[in-house]
Amino acid sequence: MALSKIWAAFILVAVLVAGYKNFSGQDKDIISRMVSGKASDTYDTVYYQPLTGLPADLAQKAIAFGWLPADSLHPATIAVVPGGTAYTGSLQALTPEQLNNRLVKHTDGIIETSKTAVNLSIGLIGIMALFMGFMAIAEAAGGIRLLSRIIGPFFGRLFPEVPKGHPAMGHMMMNFSANLLGLDNAATPFGLKAMESLQELNPDKARASNAQLMFLCLHASGLTLIPVSIIAMRSALGAHNPTDIFVPCMIATFVATLAAMSIVAFKQRIHLFQPVVLGWILGISVLIALLVVYITRLNASGVQAFSSLLSNGIILLIFLLIILGALYKKINIFDAFVSGAKGGFEVAVRIIPYLVGMLVAISMLRTSGAFDVAVQGIRTLFLALGTDTRFVDAMPTALIKPLSGSGARGMMVDTMQTFGVDSFAGRLSAVLQGSSDTTFYVIAVYFGAVSIRNTRYAIGAMLLADLIGIITAVLVAYLFFG
Repeated sequence: MALSKIWAAFILVAVLVAGYKNFSGQDKDIISRMVSGKASDTYDTVYYQPLTGLPADLAQKAIAFGWLPADSLHPATIAVVPGGTAYTGSLQALTPEQLNNRLVKHTDGIIETSKTAVNLSIGLIGIMALFMGFMAIAEAAGGIRLLSRIIGPFFGRLFPEVPKGHPAMGHMMMNFSANLLGLDNAATPFGLKAMESLQELNPDKARASNAQLMFLCLHASGLTLIPVSIIAMRSALGAHNPTDIFVPCMIATFVATLAAMSIVAFKQRIHLFQPVVLGWILGISVLIALLVVYITRLNASGVQAFSSLLSNGIILLIFLLIILGALYKKINIFDAFVSGAKGGFEVAVRIIPYLVGMLVAISMLRTSGAFDVAVQGIRTLFLALGTDTRFVDAMPTALIKPLSGSGARGMMVDTMQTFGVDSFAGRLSAVLQGSSDTTFYVIAVYFGAVSIRNTRYAIGAMLLADLIGIITAVLVAYLFFG
């Protein structure tokens, strides 16, 4: 029910904001973009008179949209005038406010987004078939139950409703491990398999169980050891020290994960202050700290090389151990693989309606400009409070991250390009990108895979954990970058 209301709210807000912009004359094309717009549309090159007297961020934004200074071969057609003074001749005069309203990023409309959702699901089929095939081999060989017994003492406290040694324990551990290593392609199949295992224990198949809520909230907190894609992006944009966001990212995502665990534990009355739980958390913290110490001694290329070796090596090691275990148990390996792969195909197809519905609503919200309204509201509030507002420039990344991973990535890059990759806003946007996962995408895919309609307090718990991660990211950014 909560998901239905939020989904409807997204669409209503998007339509209302777009309608206001259209009928007030601010943006006459917004309705068309919401329906049939394409992110791949190129921007027309505009030649302008020098942008004198404008804020640097607005001038850089104009250049990012393909605006170029006029020259002898390209006469100016636009003049941006801070005071609104009219130009004679063929020049069109714009005030800074008019310029900002004109610079609208192209995004996919609902038609293109529907196609994207289906393409995402189709793209998952091969990956799902591969990893679920190997998971089926591991289950037949007893590897999942062995893993379940190893992590049972810890997970048994967090998931008291899951029987000791149940395969769901192993599936969840595989998912968390893949997330830690930044292996999104592997994390999704493992996570969906975990949801299916937990659904077998769920007495009410249409309502999320306590174990499913705990698992999904921990998954959505997005704990990742090495944000290699963010580091690579900063390096490509010419950052002086691309890895300087590593420790802030680690702190923010670790705090968000602990927050998610604490929120769900409070709702489910699970006591976290137990020796076993504290011992595991302390042990994980020590391992993360040692990794941080090692990573901080590497340069950008060293971090990427180490991450690639660790991530890909772990995947190959898992496959090797599964095959060796299956050979030792003398099971029919290929038949087990094919049986599991068929299940992967079915899951990938099953999530299409859920993914289409959620991504379309998010697309409408993004295209309507509702995020810009929210960011301006945040800026106005903190200006009234007399506090530093530099962090507001990075907020679009934080606002879009729960809705769209690719959208947040685009916002991060846009912030780096607009304000500078080594600026405070540029660095903070990178930390925000690495501090959480895409909450609504996770809900749509994981609950959709097992046909759960009553998500209970999942959305509230995940968004609260996201908020704690955002606040932590902002505080850590001020601590590290001034």
